[in-house]
Amino acid sequence: MKTICFYFQVHQPFRLKKYRFFDISEDDYYYDDFSNRNLMRKIAERCYLPANEMLLKMFNEYGNQFKVSFSISGIALDQFEMYAPDVLESFKRLAETGNVEFLSETYSHSLVALKSKEEFVQQVELHSKRIETLFGQRPKVFRNTELVYSDEIGEMVAEMGYKAMLTEGAKHILGWKSPNYLYYNAINPKLKILLRNYKLSDDIAFRFSNQGWKDWPLTAEKFVGWLKEADAKEEIINLFMDYETFGEHQWKETGIFDFMEALPHFVFQETDYQFGTPTEIAEKHQPVAAFNVNYPISWADEERDLTAWLGNKLQNEAFTKFYELQQYVDKVQDEKLKRDWLYLQTSDHFYYMCTKFFSDGDVHKYFTPYDSPYDAFINYMNVLSDFEERLKLAPKKDVPEVESINIEELISEYKAKLDKLEAQKAKTSEVKAIEKTKPKAKAIEKTKPKAKAIEKTKPKAKAIEKTKPKTKAIEKTKPKVKAISKTKKVPKAIDKKKVGGNSKK
Repeated sequence: MKTICFYFQVHQPFRLKKYRFFDISEDDYYYDDFSNRNLMRKIAERCYLPANEMLLKMFNEYGNQFKVSFSISGIALDQFEMYAPDVLESFKRLAETGNVEFLSETYSHSLVALKSKEEFVQQVELHSKRIETLFGQRPKVFRNTELVYSDEIGEMVAEMGYKAMLTEGAKHILGWKSPNYLYYNAINPKLKILLRNYKLSDDIAFRFSNQGWKDWPLTAEKFVGWLKEADAKEEIINLFMDYETFGEHQWKETGIFDFMEALPHFVFQETDYQFGTPTEIAEKHQPVAAFNVNYPISWADEERDLTAWLGNKLQNEAFTKFYELQQYVDKVQDEKLKRDWLYLQTSDHFYYMCTKFFSDGDVHKYFTPYDSPYDAFINYMNVLSDFEERLKLAPKKDVPEVESINIEELISEYKAKLDKLEAQKAKTSEVKAIEKTKPKAKAIEKTKPKAKAIEKTKPKAKAIEKTKPKTKAIEKTKPKVKAISKTKKVPKAIDKKKVGGNSKK
């Protein structure tokens, strides 16, 4: 009996607000709350809620014959609690069916495995505890950020007691071998390795709605036909992709939900495949060979390496500078500093600095909130300068023990801060009255810091209206007014034949 393994990555970063050089030492809050909230709600409505409802329907129809697995970053879980508690509840309902396996990863969706074994272990443990608390499962299988893997990383994961790990079936590593088997870590054979079938995965995740693709339109029946063409000896088809494939990267209008709902029917009707979770596959199948990876690989871009995050001097300088601060983080006990330490090492921050404008440039532009990689670098380094200053000034612990982070308490503080910002925004609504007397009132309305001052000048409104020079002065306030969210309109689909999976939302 052959097995199909569906794995979905769920991740959204905490995006940083515009942080200027002059904000250093003046502002210790780095996050664009409105942008993060608005994007989370948008993706929740397009993807998470309808996709979870779809899976729940499929579980009810097929029982334990249909199963999937998820890896939800700690950063995404925090945002669910803050901005989309209904999404978190929908994932809990999926967990209650027994048809879902939740995997472990780094809490921050970070590349810390490349820098610090101690920090790597701490983040994985923090994430595992969070998964167990929320979904009642203690993860047995590990999925590193963006499927980053090497022999050494696999060895660390094996030492933590995990049975299996997921990574990319990179062609330059496999050579003539197939990704459709179970493998094992070259250093510690106890760790079994599941490899992504990037061809079939990307047919769904990236090429599904591409009308220029020779196999468009992709139907469930056609896809199952490809499964039937696989070598009879091959045992596993691992379909790993971003969960945002459903409804966000591939819009509902493309038929992606209909495709997914119809797939199990054709699988059961026309093949001898069954669906299984990574743990079930690791227990059922025997590995056929070692998977030797001397240098880290990932599922990103055509190269399947680390160049999406560490491919230029900007990225490497920021990455190196950040982890040099670990020596200070280990000595402080400030919860907010520890929270920022987690959120600032998210891999997305380095992904935004990527300067690959050729083979995968369009994909990088799709995911970044910045105008250029250089803007991303400058903004991040300004934040990092302030963070470093706070670390060095913070009281040090008497005992050099690593303290756990109270995530729930920090999220409550986040919610309180967001509520306060919303209240301040509501107070400025009275400025709308100025629209009746001033042609440029809309511009004034957007400048929150000037709102109270404008209110006091209402009696002089007519005079201002008559004096054009003064109106221009008001116009000059526009540069101080920046949209709270710099979100760009998302295209209907990402059309990159050679590209691998990317989270970077």
